[in-house]
Amino acid sequence: MNAEARVTELKLELPPAPKPAGVYKPVVLVGNLAYVSGHGPLRPDKSLIKGRIGQDLDLQGGKLAARQTGLAILATVREYLGSLNRVKRVIKILGMVNSTADFQEHPAVVNGCSELFAEVFGADNGVGARSAVGMGSLPGNIAVEIEVIFEID
Repeated sequence: MNAEARVTELKLELPPAPKPAGVYKPVVLVGNLAYVSGHGPLRPDKSLIKGRIGQDLDLQGGKLAARQTGLAILATVREYLGSLNRVKRVIKILGMVNSTADFQEHPAVVNGCSELFAEVFGADNGVGARSAVGMGSLPGNIAVEIEVIFEID
């Protein structure tokens, strides 16, 4: 598996790696695990996808926001580790969806990120354990926030 080659093959445009918006580290290494702090749907122009799923965005818009969040995570991992090729596998994804109280398709939204990681790291290594939950709000009204644990070489 060559994740960097897959990014090129898929013609993925990663946004600039976001800078911390508070007192935390974007990535913390513990042994062979990389804990990646929560990321939002940062676009290449540094704007964020905002809004509540079920009110401002539909399911497809939420899924695209989760995919964009995955791209922002990849940008951070590449910047911190030097190459996406150091990622051995996805261990765990936690996806938080800014949604209305009656919205029930949180897993389908977070699939936007999960499907991206499967494309980049492969069907086995790119799919890990996962939780997808709804939130009453997220910082700055972003549509999705996702954190990940990767196993690295």
